Amino acid sequence: MDARPPTCVAIRRAPGGTTRKEATYVTEDRTPAVAENPEAAGGDEEPQQFKGRKNGLYSEVSDELAASMKSGWADTELHGLAPVPQAPYAAERRAKLSAAYPGERLVVPAGTLKMRSNDTDYGFRAASEYVHLTGDRTEDAVLVAEPTEDGHDFGLYLLPRSDRENGEFWLDGYGELWVGRRHSLAEQEQLLGLPVRDVRKAADELADRAADGVPTRIVRGYDAGLEAALGDVLDADKDAEFKEFLSGLRLVKDAWEIGELRAACAATVNGFTDCVRELGQAVATSERWIEGTFWRRARVEGNDVGYGSICAAGPHATTLHWVRNDGEVRPGELLLLDAGVETHTLYTADVTRTLPINGRFDELQRKIYDAVYDAQEAGIAAVKPGARFRDFHDASQRVLAERLLAWGLLDASVYDVEKVLELGLQRRWTLHGTGHMLGLDVHDCAHSRTEEHVDALLVPGMVLTVEPGLYFQQDDLTVPEEYRGIGVRIEDDILVTADGNENLSAGLPRRAEDVEAWMASFA
Repeated sequence: MDARPPTCVAIRRAPGGTTRKEATYVTEDRTPAVAENPEAAGGDEEPQQFKGRKNGLYSEVSDELAASMKSGWADTELHGLAPVPQAPYAAERRAKLSAAYPGERLVVPAGTLKMRSNDTDYGFRAASEYVHLTGDRTEDAVLVAEPTEDGHDFGLYLLPRSDRENGEFWLDGYGELWVGRRHSLAEQEQLLGLPVRDVRKAADELADRAADGVPTRIVRGYDAGLEAALGDVLDADKDAEFKEFLSGLRLVKDAWEIGELRAACAATVNGFTDCVRELGQAVATSERWIEGTFWRRARVEGNDVGYGSICAAGPHATTLHWVRNDGEVRPGELLLLDAGVETHTLYTADVTRTLPINGRFDELQRKIYDAVYDAQEAGIAAVKPGARFRDFHDASQRVLAERLLAWGLLDASVYDVEKVLELGLQRRWTLHGTGHMLGLDVHDCAHSRTEEHVDALLVPGMVLTVEPGLYFQQDDLTVPEEYRGIGVRIEDDILVTADGNENLSAGLPRRAEDVEAWMASFA
């Protein structure tokens, strides 16, 4: 893979960098190979530099080649574009944001690329706060809300198409001949329903505005350059509260978001089905086959995975976030598969099934599985409008505590269920909370205010997981030897409705006998 142009590598826009309209192509000996273009510059700003690549095979760009690359290209500007489907919903979310912060300037960055190694980057994933408010998913972008007498004027800063006049489109490693065409700013205005400016002006323009004394908040952690440009006008405590608000704004999903989560769950069902169909291949290879199978299904449908898939076979199932996925898949043991497809709009499912690798549970596996299933049933039944967020967790944990007492793993002569739950003794084997909010993030709304999240009442439109589990570690001497190395979790994505709930991932079987019948259909 040649990760940069054969002639030059670009000095990428630093986060919050200034406008660079003209270019100088610099050879290996750092002499200009192509003259600056004053007409393209439109001013006396510092030219963008396309630095020569060390050990590259081309050391310069001839004037003739530069002239050739400037001409002979068709006009590909797109016109009459329809707004993206989430545009009207994003506008409603921005209206709620505006009402919450009258008279304040609000800055919500998408984030910037992060280097993986040398000149390769990690795949970009835009900040959830930014995506929720705009429907856009591109890097180096910024949403800005300027206060007005009756609310705010919202505008976007985005990267324009790469420049053909100065050669950026083919000499910059992020130019469109290297990484693909970006939408023009005019196209983005049609798609997103917002005015758009060149993001390379954002830091300077925001820094200039900061002198006007208007209170300013930014979502921190995504664009260090913008944070530096705003400097002393920012307040860390107010910015933290701003992040809390934006996280809480996502607690109740609108109709469009629920549709995306349905699509994510449907795609996840397809991925699990493929994994079961190819389980024989995994037995011959490793957990990696299962991981790759699920990822392949996500990608061929135009999606991705929302988090690192947990493909935990045998005793690996007792490690909650087993993502190494390098172990053997052995008949007679269990496979705990925790995976979720993230749609191209970045909404993710989060589903777990525990499967007998040879297609049938043995007696002990079935006993433990049924306990977890019963705990999940109790938890799902507790998800309804007006219930406390914590109720589904409490209901599930009660069932598991009862089973641990009945099996003699907790001493029933010393403890009753109430005492076990009060002391949290069941947690030695249940370990984690029974669920979390779901949406743009797999653990969605994690920064929201406690009083509107875990201490709140459920309302229609909330989506959460219910995922109890039992995990008996290999070295746990407090349980009989035959229990050790068994881990079971069952997880589904539950929508709170006006009259109860809906299981969005119900397309996958859950009862032990149904799981066995489903697996047998692929044998």
